[in-house]
Amino acid sequence: MLILTKAVLAIMIGFILSTCLGTILIPYLKRLKASQRLSIYLEEAHKKKIGTPTMGGLIFIIPTIITVILLLIGKKIELSYNFIIVVFTFISYAVIGFIDDFLIIKRNNNKGLTEKQKLFSQIIVAIVFFYLFMKADNEPLLWIHAIHLKLNIGWFYGLFILFVLVASSNAVNLTDGLDGLAGGLSAIAFGTFGIISLATGWLDGYISIGIFCFILLGSILGFLVFNVSPAKVFMGDTGSLCLGATLGTIAILTRHELLLIVIGIVFVVETMTCILQIVYYKLTKKRLFLMTPIHHAFEMKGWNERDIVKLFWIIGLIGSMVAIVYGVWL
Repeated sequence: MLILTKAVLAIMIGFILSTCLGTILIPYLKRLKASQRLSIYLEEAHKKKIGTPTMGGLIFIIPTIITVILLLIGKKIELSYNFIIVVFTFISYAVIGFIDDFLIIKRNNNKGLTEKQKLFSQIIVAIVFFYLFMKADNEPLLWIHAIHLKLNIGWFYGLFILFVLVASSNAVNLTDGLDGLAGGLSAIAFGTFGIISLATGWLDGYISIGIFCFILLGSILGFLVFNVSPAKVFMGDTGSLCLGATLGTIAILTRHELLLIVIGIVFVVETMTCILQIVYYKLTKKRLFLMTPIHHAFEMKGWNERDIVKLFWIIGLIGSMVAIVYGVWL
């Protein structure tokens, strides 16, 4: 019951702080004209969104960091190498995303960091991740729980970490195209990983990681107050990159990388449609989908934005429930 109380408190604190910060930050972002240009393919459908400020990820990033610091000072959670990895990845990807958003706003176009600059930054994060991971006496094992298989891949695990971070961060980034879509799915995913983390008793720092997930869940819910349709602010790369990378980090630490695919099923589908579209177009010079990511294809078919978001939320929730049954109960 104490753990449940801590989880509820974490959600509540995160929600209150992010709601308060959003009320203060959004007018400031508007004054700075911190808006991002929309794709030329979406200008007509999303013309009402022109001028909406971005970098809204700060609304859930800053409260999460503040709450973690307060809980550490109050000795409500403990610091461990594994928890440091989570916080380090969260902040590092937030910084990468913030720089990308800042350059886009400053240059008044959609050109932020180059792909090489992003990849270099992610490699640095992966190296530090791997160092801390091994420092915490974790083994570089690929676990396939379904068949009870453990594979020691040595230093290749560093490349695996890089792959998961890049894939998960970009998946959330691609999904962030409709009001509340990526935020709602991320809230569901972190709630799920919070439950899974608290059930991973063998992991050093598992309680702190679980509480962190619930803090972030509360902060994202506060952000959604301003991000659901019609959105008053977008999370931008500042938010989407750090959310995706943090989900990947927790999946790695809890050894549930494959469950990440189930929990983030919508993120996976959104990414795969983009990849299939590119491959199919190169082979045939035709489009496989009307538009990618797939949520835009639904828009072009005349679906209401809110209906698309609700449908995808439900799919994400079903995937998460399946993951909890397998990852916690079975």
